[in-house]
Amino acid sequence: MLEQALTQGFAELGLQPDAQALSRYRVYYEALMRGNAVMNLTAITGEEDAACLHFLDSAALLRAAELKGKRVIDVGTGAGFPGLALKIACPEMELTLLDSLDKRIAFLRGTCAALGFDDVACVHARAEEQPEGFRESFDCAVSRAVARLNLLCELCLPYVGPGGLFLAMKGPEAEAEIKEAYVALKTLGGEVERVFSYAVPGTDHRHCAVVIRKTGPTPKKYPRRWAQIKKKPL
Repeated sequence: MLEQALTQGFAELGLQPDAQALSRYRVYYEALMRGNAVMNLTAITGEEDAACLHFLDSAALLRAAELKGKRVIDVGTGAGFPGLALKIACPEMELTLLDSLDKRIAFLRGTCAALGFDDVACVHARAEEQPEGFRESFDCAVSRAVARLNLLCELCLPYVGPGGLFLAMKGPEAEAEIKEAYVALKTLGGEVERVFSYAVPGTDHRHCAVVIRKTGPTPKKYPRRWAQIKKKPL
């Protein structure tokens, strides 16, 4: 059922992952289910639901931007969404998975090893901590976090070099959040380039990716501490 949903879904998205993709998604799914038994990784457990709402939803970002050969960071990756699901569909990207919970990073390291991805960096850190060498060193940041866009911009844009992209995954209506993030974008050196809207294959859901271009360097004082970001959003 997983493989059938993926095959149909990729056809709907107009994407052609490589020959190893389906078997890798199977390995990933089974790792998720084992990990979910001992920690909270996902509320979505059925094969078809995981294929559509995790794997295909994440892979849809490949329609929003060219990620082949790009250095990509997934900020607040959780169980690896969208980053690791993207990597399976596009192995040519150079991926870093960043999360604040060490247990999730341990899970991701083991899963990457099982998938044969020895080129994925799994980093335990809070998004606002900016590990050494990471600032403005990525071609693209992605996030499927639930925070409002103005908060996400302060966490993610500092990782992206000028000219790069931040892809923020959102629900069907992002316009209110985009307006709310106007000051944050201007302050942090970002500009909304477009909103990529798509139907999640196999479901009645519509999601979107806000495609933000990094137009200039982010001032050194950002990101601030998380408590400050929440208390006084840009």
